[in-house]
Amino acid sequence: MSDYSSLAAAPRDLRQWLNQIALPSFAKIAHRPGEEGYVEFLTPTFAVDPKPRKSTLSTGRLIYCFSHAAVLDPKGPGLAAARHGVDYLLQRCANPEGGFYRSLNADGTPLDARADLGDLGFVLFGLGWYHRASGDAQALRVAETTMRFIETRLASPAGGFAEDSLGSLPRRQNPHMHLLEACHILAEESGESAATPGPWLRRAASLVALLRQKFVDPTNGSLIEQFDANWAPIAGAGREPGSHFEWVWALLHHRRLTGDDSVLPIAEGFYRFVLAHGIDQENGMPPLAFDAIDGSGQVLSQTKLMWPQTEAIKAFVARAEFLGDKDAEAKVDAMVNLLFRYYVDPETGFFCNQLERDGRKRPVEMPVRVLYHLELALAEVVRWRA
Repeated sequence: MSDYSSLAAAPRDLRQWLNQIALPSFAKIAHRPGEEGYVEFLTPTFAVDPKPRKSTLSTGRLIYCFSHAAVLDPKGPGLAAARHGVDYLLQRCANPEGGFYRSLNADGTPLDARADLGDLGFVLFGLGWYHRASGDAQALRVAETTMRFIETRLASPAGGFAEDSLGSLPRRQNPHMHLLEACHILAEESGESAATPGPWLRRAASLVALLRQKFVDPTNGSLIEQFDANWAPIAGAGREPGSHFEWVWALLHHRRLTGDDSVLPIAEGFYRFVLAHGIDQENGMPPLAFDAIDGSGQVLSQTKLMWPQTEAIKAFVARAEFLGDKDAEAKVDAMVNLLFRYYVDPETGFFCNQLERDGRKRPVEMPVRVLYHLELALAEVVRWRA
């Protein structure tokens, strides 16, 4: 990674860059006066792309983004932008029969009425961060009601939770990982700790138990992504380097919150596998994480989305912070530099969502919700360095 770091143009002060450039820029774009909800997409040239729908997924993610922005800079536009999203979430996205619609038409009527586990995980995550930014106790009450809906309406007899209220297949590990990170923030906001665990840490522990039982490939310690209804792995399904990095970060924070050392071998297996197989090591190619590999580590997709790179940063920070890993510490700066060299415009905060293998930008739309990945990764770097 160090081959490219000297060529990068990452901001010297990431906190200042987040507070003064990136987050105000996105708040202005996503939260438009007189318009309900958030803008969901930008075109490849960064113009607003007013698709005729809104989604609970983007709403939850952007509530998180602007809430965290308010924590980083209480005087900035974050809290107002987050409150705008919470209002839309509760007034439009919420299904009177429980849960939240997956998507809505521009006029606020339901488009896809199913309740989706991944969406609900981000509703919980956003509400946890909104409580941290605002102190609004309603956020915790809505979070508890939402989690009870998940536990009663989406629980699977085979363990864990269904993909959605229609029982769609394949089942995936990914929504469970995001549910875990939501449980972590809600546990902290509810005053839970290893000494005084409560419902959110107990829920987190059950998700880690599911990971241990179903998601770890016993042949090489990697992460299995897709399953049938009974958690049998789907043969030939791809695996995401970004997901391996996400779990490393989540598991090390689970250990921080609970003192559970048993997660360390799992996190180590994921980390070693993705370092060996998930990052491009060919000479002349940017050393960035691929979009997909197979169960043996062979590359399935040579393109490189931005989000796996941000998850690598989070994993490197967590290993440096909690394990004293000096190699991971060196990788933080290298990957941040690569992020700005290839994906992120330091002048505006806008980003390219996906690259070809050689680093050329692909002309694809920019989902504004991907800001979740960028902001959390850079905020973790800021927090750790402070």
